[in-house]
Amino acid sequence: MTSTLLELEDEFTHLTLAPEIGGSIVNWTVRHTGQPLLRHSDAQALDTGLPGKLGCFPLAPWSNRVSDGGFDRPDGWLALEPNSLTDPLPIHGSAWQQPWQVISQSRGEVVLQLDSIKPFAYRARQRFHLSAGKLSLELHVTHQAERAAWHGLGLHPYLPRTAGTRLQANADQVWLCDASRLPTRLASLPADWNFQSIKTLPDTLVDNGFCGWDGHCLIQQPDLGYELDCQASGSDFFLLYCPVDLPFFCVEPVSHPVNAHHLPGRPGLVLLEQGQSAAVGFSWQYRALV
Repeated sequence: MTSTLLELEDEFTHLTLAPEIGGSIVNWTVRHTGQPLLRHSDAQALDTGLPGKLGCFPLAPWSNRVSDGGFDRPDGWLALEPNSLTDPLPIHGSAWQQPWQVISQSRGEVVLQLDSIKPFAYRARQRFHLSAGKLSLELHVTHQAERAAWHGLGLHPYLPRTAGTRLQANADQVWLCDASRLPTRLASLPADWNFQSIKTLPDTLVDNGFCGWDGHCLIQQPDLGYELDCQASGSDFFLLYCPVDLPFFCVEPVSHPVNAHHLPGRPGLVLLEQGQSAAVGFSWQYRALV
């Protein structure tokens, strides 16, 4: 698949974007070494045209999976179809599967926009800003349909993983899941999943949502020579995905837990009327480890 790529750089890092592939980040690297700061995407990954093979993609108007074939709005049921070859449930909304338009570009900033009509009308904007080794990303969504609907937002970055990769993220509880990877109940943090102090990632599969997050996380990569100091806004939850025996993991800042449309009180979701907006943000500050 041929895609137009955009590039930003500062004195420390280099960023490549693919607006037409779901408004995705392709790569973010250290300028003088080429070291990937997000999972490296090669030409083959880019040619797939799949955001899930790239560095990061936006989640709107919901994050992760939705059960029961849809969800209720104030004036009726909104039916959803599965939208991924690898998952039987609707997943990650619709913004990641549509081409975005370039609204503006300067040396240190790009703004992308999507006008979507599925599963309902909304306008999404992503603002990428790069300065002094800090990548900041804001995802802003405005509801445009006449009928109100629930919105949730997030970002889905893929990060390199080695045996020495370490994570610090302060959360209160975790959602335990069933075989379909839908949440069943909130639980205290198991020792292996308690990242209040920095520690290496578990060797077993993790694909769970954490709540009571303060929005900060630290990702240390001693084997790769750097760390990322991260800060979220509009995200009281994060999803941690650690597949077994694969060289990447995901820390996803999200505004709501998985399947929030069917949880009591719809935690983290926002009911937007026409013209109303919601936003999340996330930043990664690169620092070399000496």
